[in-house]
Amino acid sequence: MRPDARAWFEQRTTSAAVPSAIDVDALLRAKRRGGHRVSVVLPARDEETTVGGLVADLAEHWVRRVPLVDELLVVDSDSTDGTARVARAAGADVVAAADVLHAHGSRPGKGEALWKSLAATTGDLVVFLDADLLGDVTHYVPGLLGPLLADPQVDYVKGCYTRPLEMAGATVPAGGGRVTELTARPLLNALWPELAGFVQPLGGEYAGRRSVLEQVPFVSGYGVEVGLLVDLLRLTGLGGLAQVDLGVRRHTSQSQEALGRMAGQVVSTVLARAASLGTEAGGLLTQFSHDGTGFVPSSTPVAVDERPPMISVPEYRALLDVVG
Repeated sequence: MRPDARAWFEQRTTSAAVPSAIDVDALLRAKRRGGHRVSVVLPARDEETTVGGLVADLAEHWVRRVPLVDELLVVDSDSTDGTARVARAAGADVVAAADVLHAHGSRPGKGEALWKSLAATTGDLVVFLDADLLGDVTHYVPGLLGPLLADPQVDYVKGCYTRPLEMAGATVPAGGGRVTELTARPLLNALWPELAGFVQPLGGEYAGRRSVLEQVPFVSGYGVEVGLLVDLLRLTGLGGLAQVDLGVRRHTSQSQEALGRMAGQVVSTVLARAASLGTEAGGLLTQFSHDGTGFVPSSTPVAVDERPPMISVPEYRALLDVVG
């Protein structure tokens, strides 16, 4: 792994993989001391089967039982099922993306819901969670808030985790995140090698200060995560970014066709931001394995190594002359 990325990974990656290790009382003290207000946002489209349980758990833990969260909002992106009804019944405030900033119209995509959520919430600290999460993920909220509350230099926190992949009745313990491994990671390593330390650059669980989130554009579709990561790197520098290990992330799987569309949007987002770089692509690819205790980074050379056109090789031309 390149030295700068390794140093960042070691200095700026904390662990909340074991929920019992999170000092909630310390977080509450830091929240009160800083006068912070926390908003948790779940963008959702047709997530009736998962959003209710997720909202109910978050509301019970961090609104009613422990006053860590001040706003719990579901932004409904044109759902055709009962997402809004279920989320509201479970304890969330619900707004339709199309009804926020109505004069600006409405665009399809997850990023649109996230962008409009800034106009529908008031917290100076904003936590974003996908609405299709499965299992107990209540520790995600304090885990993501921890670096923001502990260090005023941290402006944006990405969650990382292992992602089991369930296919044809079988489970691959860390097989999820195919668009990350095959598209986003190679592109980021090549164009912004300082971001190589992020385990899940496309992960949907992250938190940031409103003061920085309101200064960057939000890609309307699936490119929103990689766009935010690159744009916030430019705005805050690498020192303003952090990462927290949240353990395991389980969610509903998408079809190959859907993943293809996602990859296309990620590539378009990256290319739009790479146009102004004016630098050569990097030559290392940093990947992550998990040894049962934590993430282990390793780097492999991937720089383009190519031969010139054969006709330009003197020895080859000499052979041609002999044969001719």
